[in-house]
Amino acid sequence: MEFFPCFLSVVFVVRNQSENIESIMTQAAAVISGLVSDYELIVVDNASDDNSIAVMKRITGENGLANLQVYALTKEVDNDTASWVGLESALGDFVVVIDPLMDDIAFLPQMLDQAVGGSDVVFANNEQKPKQSLAYRGAFSIFHGLYSWFNGIHLAKEAPQYRILSKRVINFILQHPQPAMTYRHLPATGGFARSYLNYSSTPKTAQTKRLGESVDRGMRLLVSTTRAPMRMVTSLSLFGAIANLIYCVYVVAVGIFKSDVAPGWISFSLQQSGMFFLISLVLLVLGEYILNMASLSNEGPPYHVGQEFTSAVMTRHEKLNIEEAGSIPANSLVSSKHRAS
Repeated sequence: MEFFPCFLSVVFVVRNQSENIESIMTQAAAVISGLVSDYELIVVDNASDDNSIAVMKRITGENGLANLQVYALTKEVDNDTASWVGLESALGDFVVVIDPLMDDIAFLPQMLDQAVGGSDVVFANNEQKPKQSLAYRGAFSIFHGLYSWFNGIHLAKEAPQYRILSKRVINFILQHPQPAMTYRHLPATGGFARSYLNYSSTPKTAQTKRLGESVDRGMRLLVSTTRAPMRMVTSLSLFGAIANLIYCVYVVAVGIFKSDVAPGWISFSLQQSGMFFLISLVLLVLGEYILNMASLSNEGPPYHVGQEFTSAVMTRHEKLNIEEAGSIPANSLVSSKHRAS
């Protein structure tokens, strides 16, 4: 196996995996420890209601795994938000996000080779997909078709969940008001150096996704990452205002040049077209106002970390942002005393 002299952070999002989490993390540590010079394992527990927390407290004990951090959420959130909890806490030069039930960690060396070679973002797409219901597949196709139309990117193909990000990509995402939502699509659209890899691995479980939650998440993703839907509304409002104004001119022209007009038609038409003209203008102004407020809004955090605990065993010898007292030269201490006196 090739060795990479870098610091790698690995983020796992899990839920109700008390029976498998220890074996998953042990396997991950065995693979990663021989792959890079330094690493950390970050587990984001997405509000499990089984015995997962107790298991993870045990494996972070003195006799447990090294370099392991656990973030336990108090309520279940979508996978992108849960992933971002680990991403914004990561310290590595590169950060990889893995779904332990869907993604193959054995493919990580090929991804890391691309990242170390200069790619800011490396996407890995598993050609084997879990089976989903017909309704979910239909909604999936409709959403990705709309998203591709509005944004010019097919999320499932061009921004899969299994990815490696460089630290500068994460720092760039942090500048956005909603980084947890931006994280999903921005690495594929932000002009970064990207690599796309394909592999084939049977998912460990056929996890059934809930259609209602997926539709809600898809709509939030659609309206929060592009102005196109609201811009379409304002464009239609502008078109309606212009069309009604033209119709008013037409009605006036008919009243001037036609003598055999039905009684009351001119006044009724002008009243209707004038009213719709004003309504269209109101919708146009409201739409533009909403667009402006949406760009300025900065909502509160979408998650809350209820518990945080770190592995009792750490193999990293380098202490970040810490200056040891013993490393201060003696002459510096002497000069400090003279200044103090």
